[in-house]
Amino acid sequence: MAFSDLVTTCLSPPVHYMICKLGFESKDIYDLNDILSESGEIRWQAVTEHVYYLESDQSVDYIKSVRSLGPVCESVNLHFKSLAKEQFVIQYAVWFHWTNCPELFLKVFDVLQHTQTTEVALGLMKLTSCLERALGDVYLLIGKDCPFLLRDLLASEQLAVVFGQAVMNVLRIFIGSPYGLNLRNVLWHGFASPEEIPAKYCAMLLFLTAGLGQLLRAYLLQTKCVLTHRPYVTFIGLDEFNVFPDLNDETLSIAEELVKVSSFVLKTMLPFWMAALTAFKQSRYADSVILLLPQLEVGLRVLFTTTNKCPNRLLTAEPSALYTTFDEMLAKHLDNEEANQLPAVLEEPAMASALKLLWFEFLWDFLNHQEGPRVRDRLSHGEINLETFPREVANQIVAFAITLLCRFSDEQMFAFKERMVIEPLMNCSNCYRSRFHPISRLKKQVLECMKSIHLWPELPAVPEEHIQTIKGLEGSTEASTLIFMVSEIISQLQQCMPQNCYSSDGAINSILTERLLIELCDKHIRTLYSPRPVLEILVVLRKISAQCHQVSEQVIASTELRYKQWMNKTLRSRQRHNYLRMLNSVKFLSPVLRLILLLITLELVNIHLVCKKNPSDYQQYLKFLKSVLQYTENLVTYTSPEKNKWDETMELTNKALIKIRKISDRKVMLMHLAT
Repeated sequence: MAFSDLVTTCLSPPVHYMICKLGFESKDIYDLNDILSESGEIRWQAVTEHVYYLESDQSVDYIKSVRSLGPVCESVNLHFKSLAKEQFVIQYAVWFHWTNCPELFLKVFDVLQHTQTTEVALGLMKLTSCLERALGDVYLLIGKDCPFLLRDLLASEQLAVVFGQAVMNVLRIFIGSPYGLNLRNVLWHGFASPEEIPAKYCAMLLFLTAGLGQLLRAYLLQTKCVLTHRPYVTFIGLDEFNVFPDLNDETLSIAEELVKVSSFVLKTMLPFWMAALTAFKQSRYADSVILLLPQLEVGLRVLFTTTNKCPNRLLTAEPSALYTTFDEMLAKHLDNEEANQLPAVLEEPAMASALKLLWFEFLWDFLNHQEGPRVRDRLSHGEINLETFPREVANQIVAFAITLLCRFSDEQMFAFKERMVIEPLMNCSNCYRSRFHPISRLKKQVLECMKSIHLWPELPAVPEEHIQTIKGLEGSTEASTLIFMVSEIISQLQQCMPQNCYSSDGAINSILTERLLIELCDKHIRTLYSPRPVLEILVVLRKISAQCHQVSEQVIASTELRYKQWMNKTLRSRQRHNYLRMLNSVKFLSPVLRLILLLITLELVNIHLVCKKNPSDYQQYLKFLKSVLQYTENLVTYTSPEKNKWDETMELTNKALIKIRKISDRKVMLMHLAT
């Protein structure tokens, strides 16, 4: 029997008692009229009377408070069940507008009428994320930087000013404190099964949200403030998310069968998996991902705690300890500095090496990297409009989950046809590389900058003879000298390039082409667990690349504008001279920028050698890169429409190339010594 079959709960005994039993101990029947007036106003004072405090430090006594609030929650749940949808809308709908997603709360009411445990849990997850986002908007009425964590938000002075400290203490009993019910975290981190979340707590949070709306209205009327909602985050560049092919009904049907037999799935969590696949079929993409992400986390937690021999960490951590979450499971080391053994699970001979990479790279890309979609964070903190959640993102999460189901299933249970359907998903791992690691983003920056520079020859320009007639430009050799210096440096660097990435004729136009940079950028560079020196270097390289791109865009904009003005004869004499100086400068700026992009790419290809440098060499290396960054920053200034300092640009470039040539000489010498 698989270990996953033996797990009956992921809640530790104290947490299981807190959520599943404590609020049911009191058999008192609570009169709803004590907390709800005839006019529909929530009597907060009567609600807060159920919050108890410890005598020692006057902090909330969560045990007594949950026990006391249990009958109140039951009364609210029965009240909602007694209402027709029209009655609920009339009495409560207006009080949800402050959340910026009132329709969601109306749908939660619908869910409570049927008490389907999986739907209740889903409704509670969506409710808490939306509520957190709305509370953050309220916080910004007074504060500046909204806390990222819900527990810090609920404990803030700003919300206590608006709603009152006693009211915030009520909320903290249900969400936001590890000492209370902590409903948001136990669901979003995959600790609670559908059967372990009482519907009455979902009903109570729905009720409290309406009450907060009433309190907020009073505060806004008194202070004359206007509540502004932050815009939702939208996913851009969806084509970058395309890892797996589009899922069809046949694949999803096979996935439903895999869920039932895969050891990756805890049997108590099976309803969540089935609901996630159903939601995807019904085009409810946000629901599908919300249901699935916690299950990926708990499935990986089972593997993590098993391989690292810490089975006790499968259960909900106590308030004094940390949860075992994605962040720790994806880390290189455990909190005791020992190596994380989870990657070893992927090292079985039957598994392709690329798929080993897929697990961690994919999860880091979609969940952790700052420039990635950070799907779990954005969903759980209410930053995304659930109604417009893109299918493209959901497709990738579901497809990835299916590969895990397949990985931890007995292959003998697959028919030939089923294997043929799933095989394309598994094969996608063979070409997967991180999209959102800083290394990957730098590659993209370099190629985008190169495309911009590639447009320069197509820019309109006055005939060459016009340039030669301008005093001070005739017979000028400065540009030619700089181009020759670039050619020399490239010839030196050619010896440092991978053999399949340079041309034997050594010509600039042959070497510094888009094809060359594409070939260099296409080389696989390890991204997982990049050490601090690598990340520091990447920051500088990305800044250099960004400055080069800005220079290119400024040159393009200035060239097009000045040519149009030249043809329309609207340039004054000094402007004409300056325009022609710019055209003269463009001759050397193009190869110089290409050279810098080549330097960036070569440094990127060899970036992990940084870790092998001694501290002194590393600091010299970093200093050199920062000097190149300083040059490109000055270049941005000199080539801006406001400055137009083209003569100074030439002088600046000459000094930079001398320094680059010295470094390239040293690189080649060291390479020969090493061989």
